[in-house]
Amino acid sequence: MGRTRARRTVVALAAATTTLLALSACGADSGEADGKVTLTVATFSDFGYKPLIKEYERTHPDIVIKERISQFDQHHNQLSTQIASGSGAADVVAIEEGYLPKFRSVKDKFTNLADYGAMNRKDEYLGWKWEQGTLGTSDFVMGYGTDVGSLAICYRKDLFAQAGLPTDRAEVGRLWPTWDDYFATGERFRAKVKDKAWFDSSGNIFTAMMNQTEFGFFDAHDQYIANTNPKVHEFFTATAKATADKQSANLQPFSQQWNAGIKLGRMATMTCPAWMTGQIKTAAGDANAGKWDIAAVPGGGGNWGGSFLAVPKQSKHVKEAAELADFLTSAPSQKKIFTGPVGALPSLVPVLDDPEVKGAKQEYFNNAPTGELFASSAKGLKPNYRGTKDQQVRIPFGNAMQLVEQGKAGPDEAWDKALAEASKNIR
Repeated sequence: MGRTRARRTVVALAAATTTLLALSACGADSGEADGKVTLTVATFSDFGYKPLIKEYERTHPDIVIKERISQFDQHHNQLSTQIASGSGAADVVAIEEGYLPKFRSVKDKFTNLADYGAMNRKDEYLGWKWEQGTLGTSDFVMGYGTDVGSLAICYRKDLFAQAGLPTDRAEVGRLWPTWDDYFATGERFRAKVKDKAWFDSSGNIFTAMMNQTEFGFFDAHDQYIANTNPKVHEFFTATAKATADKQSANLQPFSQQWNAGIKLGRMATMTCPAWMTGQIKTAAGDANAGKWDIAAVPGGGGNWGGSFLAVPKQSKHVKEAAELADFLTSAPSQKKIFTGPVGALPSLVPVLDDPEVKGAKQEYFNNAPTGELFASSAKGLKPNYRGTKDQQVRIPFGNAMQLVEQGKAGPDEAWDKALAEASKNIR
């Protein structure tokens, strides 16, 4: 998911590896027991499926569902191994939008969901989300869309007050119409609150900035342009300089240390797609309820994350798996996920238009109008293009940024290292 999710969506750049096929495949859990069909659903982080799975099992007494949750990169790396080996994949697998280009090169290993009625749902989806899931074709549906990202900034009101900054979400959003303004505000914050960081991770900041561009590392013809695209250099250098100035908490996204940093309030802001609210709430815990709020993101919006549910052909129960994927991404299911703890933003137009979704607020985030902040903008979101080797390129940039966080390289040296390593990875 976003979140992706999760969502989730976020690419954990510093944690990624280049050896996607190095992990051994997990054994498949699908099969039949006591006359019942067992289906497995593999995701990265919590997609909010537990109550939906219980509901599905009640209405389908012949089905038993097992959920397999692993970390973001581990999940996609294992899936790559399982698809290549032809065994071990779950019946229903989540694929984050950043990884989708990699798997579209082996789409023949996945079930065409159009054979199981997917085309009947085309008009439900945001147009660009549907196009992503069909890989730009008219007759092949690789995955049902789960959520979309929609960027914002989550911030700690108490830390803003400590620094003498405004705390009202509208006033906070006006602090940073641009990313340069955002980093400048970070300097003001750090001058007053020296024991806290401005943001959690340089990797998350760089990802958010890059996701506001139509084209980043690759152009529409899948040609590598990171070394000639001025936006890549601009965003990398700005983030690296802020990191060198100690604005980053230097936390690896989605790690135990990152979760602990959120709970302990080690940073004042975080880039915040819709699915991130669930991550923050879980990590920060009840003791921090009301301390967080949500404001507009610098640069005027963008998309980070969003995933798809696909069915590998190796599944022993393709029909049942396709029906389950359909249910988990249906309008009622997406609405329940958005209004529940996970908060992933729906990718279906009828759900985005639902009055309950539009009017949704999150008490944990000081009653922030998440429906207004996220759902109302979703229709205008546009994804940035991801090349087939997008992950192989993002990894070196994440590694180079980590060198800055560790004090092992300056911004210019890190940039040179990123370009050199990325060039090797696309050969």
